[in-house]
Parts: sequence; structure tokens; C-alpha cells
Amino acid sequence: MKLDGFGIFVDDMAVMVRFYRDVLGFEIKESEDTTNVYLEKDGSLFLLYRKSDFEAMTRQNYSYIKDGLNGHFEIALSVDDFAAVDQAFEAATRAGAKAVMPPTTEDWGQRTCYVADPEGNLIEIGSFNEGKNE
Repeated sequence: MKLDGFGIFVDDMAVMVRFYRDVLGFEIKESEDTTNVYLEKDGSLFLLYRKSDFEAMTRQNYSYIKDGLNGHFEIALSVDDFAAVDQAFEAATRAGAKAVMPPTTEDWGQRTCYVADPEGNLIEIGSFNEGKNE
């Protein structure tokens, strides 16, 4: 088996598609009103599933976080270098992402930050490359 992609379950498909497309730069493969939306970023498949549609398809009910930040997983995005971490954090928060943790250089050598999407899913943006300015 190989990892083909990953998906998250969403309440408001249109809002989430616009966030991942317009704020984080994912390439959209489907319309905003479909049951499953396929996004692609740097060759990785990323799926958004409308919660109600997925529950109907699987004939199951699931538990979801209601408010706040979802601490069950993170989506990790890498950028070229430390300066790009800072730039991506600034651009994402200016465009509407919720700031969770500002850019920080960790003891293990990674510069990283966290933002959240409109439904509280955590997104890490990081790099291990100091670049020429560090």
C-alpha cells in the first residue's frame, strides 16, 4: 500500500475550499458544492468531505469537535527556508487564517509556526533550512 492522500471532514464546504485554495494555494479539482472536493498541493492529494454526506454514505454517525481548535491531527506544510516560514505565517494570517503559534525556531533546528483553518484544523508551516540570512 502507498499513501495516496488524506482527507478532513468539514461542515461548510465552500468556506473550506476557498480557504485552502485562496489562503494556502491548493489547486482545486472540484467545484465548491460537491460532496467530495479534491485539492492538490505539490503532488499530494488532499480531500475535503462534507460531514453530512460522508455519514449518509457510510450509514454511520461520527463525533466531531464543536468549537475551538481540533487537536486530533495537523496538516504539515514545508517551505524553503526560515524566512519563508515567517512570510507564509504573515500571508496566511493576513488572509484570514487564525494564528495559533507565531514562527519559532525550535531546539531541534526547525523554524515552525501554526495557524488554523476556519473549522479549527491545525496547519503547521515549517522549514529545517536556515537559508542565507540566518
